[in-house]
Amino acid sequence: MERLVLLADACHCSKSTLEKLFQCINHISVHDYVVRRKMVKAAKMMTERPTLTLLDIALSFGYGSNEAFSRAFKQVWNCNPKDFRKKNRFWELFPRLFSPSELKKNEMEDMYMKDMYTKRRRMFDISELYDLFTERKNCWFVCCDIVNMIHINAIARAAGDISILESMSRMDAAAGENDVVFRIGGDEFVILTASEERGYAEEIARKIASLNEQTFTWNDKEIPLSLYTSITRLEKSSHIKYGDLFAALRTSIEENKQ
Repeated sequence: MERLVLLADACHCSKSTLEKLFQCINHISVHDYVVRRKMVKAAKMMTERPTLTLLDIALSFGYGSNEAFSRAFKQVWNCNPKDFRKKNRFWELFPRLFSPSELKKNEMEDMYMKDMYTKRRRMFDISELYDLFTERKNCWFVCCDIVNMIHINAIARAAGDISILESMSRMDAAAGENDVVFRIGGDEFVILTASEERGYAEEIARKIASLNEQTFTWNDKEIPLSLYTSITRLEKSSHIKYGDLFAALRTSIEENKQ
């Protein structure tokens, strides 16, 4: 935490004050945020560099042994590194926090807009995804939101993290090979389909909804998980703005809750 002390000095406050402010604003401690970011980057490294050993990856993130690294990894991903690598999956469960200037520079109004998810599909960065929105402007979106996420987080923050993993796994299983699954908020997710057929999107939504009330496991406790689901399609336009796009998707989610 030597860097944190230096940062606190630069902000003209104590280390404890800086930690309290960070917790208040971001709803997560500095330590937990750093660990989660390390494990997200480690997961990406496992996927993109399969020849690296787990020990190599552990050492690159400051862990002196496989055991210590595996404990930290499992706390975030709910599985050990070996199992994660076999499944060959990756998504930005904990995105990097952006400053307001960075958000403006990247034309993003929500830090989760860069929180992309993929599994057995090619990776998309934000610029590629924007191109995809334009290419598929007549295609359907399937929107999802976790039911009663506040209750799950009240059980434990770790349980909430697992509910996000499970939600995206369900969506990925229901999506087609050319569909793209991504996250637009704390518990809001979207599938951008490759189809202009309404029935295709409705079938995906039906598959996801059919799993409602199925449970996931946290600390030997079975917790039921349900997702609101809806489908929407943007109004035909020659130009798509990020703000309008994500507002429309969130509106679709909110309308389905009522």
